[in-house]
Amino acid sequence: MNIEYRWTKGDDKVFEQFYIKTEEYYSRIVGGKKNRAGFIPYNLSESISDVLIAYVDDKAVGCAGLKRYSDQDVEIKRVWVEPECRGKHIATQLMDQIEDKARQLGYKRAILQTRPIMKDAVGLYESRGYMLIGNYPPYDKLEGAVCMALDL
Repeated sequence: MNIEYRWTKGDDKVFEQFYIKTEEYYSRIVGGKKNRAGFIPYNLSESISDVLIAYVDDKAVGCAGLKRYSDQDVEIKRVWVEPECRGKHIATQLMDQIEDKARQLGYKRAILQTRPIMKDAVGLYESRGYMLIGNYPPYDKLEGAVCMALDL
């Protein structure tokens, strides 16, 4: 299996398709879009400056993005691997590269928001050394969110 990684921006058409797919997935796991309406305004694809897309045989199978949060912190957004490609360490490779890019851009800490129900995601982040932190705005006002951070 040949995996290629390509950098792009949040307005990339391939990334926009992942955005739609992840929105549907997140809504499904929490029992409907109404249960996550407060999250949606903070997850717009075009607000994500740096996007990494994984391709297998020229088919997009995964993504991850970076969004500036502050001078010191960058938020990791939309880490996703297609179900049929999971278990092949693509998410790990996406995270390796996205964290390296964050360091190159001068950020000191990577932050992210997820949900406890997303056990695979939480497990991935914990295996990389991410620690639970207090929920940062806007997630400090949204029920069901957990936030994590990694010093870069």
